[in-house]
Amino acid sequence: MHAMVLNAIGTPLVWTELPDRKPGPGEIRVKISACGVCRTDLHVVDGELPDPRVPIIPGHEIVGRVDALGEGVDGLRLGERVGVPWLGHTCGVCPYCRSDHENLCDAPQFTGYSRDGGYATAVIADARFAFPLGEDGDDIALAPLLCAGLIGWRSLVMAGEAKRLGLYGFGAAAHIIAQVARWQGRSVYAFTRAGDTATQDFARQLGAVWAGASEDAPPEPLDAAIIFAPVGSLVPAALKAVRKGGRVVCAGIHMSDIPSFPYASLWEERQIVSVANLTRQDGIDFLGLAPKIGIVTQTTPYPLREANRALDDLRAGRFEGAAVLVP
Repeated sequence: MHAMVLNAIGTPLVWTELPDRKPGPGEIRVKISACGVCRTDLHVVDGELPDPRVPIIPGHEIVGRVDALGEGVDGLRLGERVGVPWLGHTCGVCPYCRSDHENLCDAPQFTGYSRDGGYATAVIADARFAFPLGEDGDDIALAPLLCAGLIGWRSLVMAGEAKRLGLYGFGAAAHIIAQVARWQGRSVYAFTRAGDTATQDFARQLGAVWAGASEDAPPEPLDAAIIFAPVGSLVPAALKAVRKGGRVVCAGIHMSDIPSFPYASLWEERQIVSVANLTRQDGIDFLGLAPKIGIVTQTTPYPLREANRALDDLRAGRFEGAAVLVP
């Protein structure tokens, strides 16, 4: 197999030939056809997440086909198309796992962070954390659903019944969740970097009723806001944009420090909540719903060998939607 390997934090990934790996008990080997490039991968490569395992193969929006089964695996078959997400393994015995909060597991493993991921031609995955994807849809188009879609979905659920929904940072996750929100009958308000008229136009094309800069006030108070951009200063801005009793959902795994803000911005029962990881039930719910919605992902494919360029382009915001690596 071949992979793009991170050997040290802050260094470029290196194209590497590795021995073929065999799945252990309860595991599968997946021949990868596409792997999305997520902002979390940037946080891993740049050392913004604590204690990454290195060397590591990044990537956790994996689409491929099962080509080997470990002992004891049932429910999956050879040749079946599956998706492998960020949450790659849980202990199953801690209080969080036992109370249906496996996203908060005390001893988790994360794909592309603490276990090897999808910037490769093959990956070993815990069979319990591989989602059957059926045969509808293109592999490249499906890849962003495995994290941008799933974390976006969990964030949308945590936003509650908000009819007027603000999305701060209109990238991979927001462009998917905007379509879900519109399908649910919500009004979407898109917030982007100042002067980024191309992304604002893109948001309007996906049904946003308003699009402007993150510093702008929306034309009417929002019921809730989801912050996808890893920018702490957006928290006070979003609090000002939501109505009394409104909620601000911080969707990223990493965010710069939140600056101080007056208590008056939080008062009147406004809430700030954070999203952590996902559960398998999130995957079942969202991936079952996605075909009914008819989600269209905007993707920019890159050859696997050009993973460093894809990461640089993501960092600089050089594309709309999501980048996807293709072996």
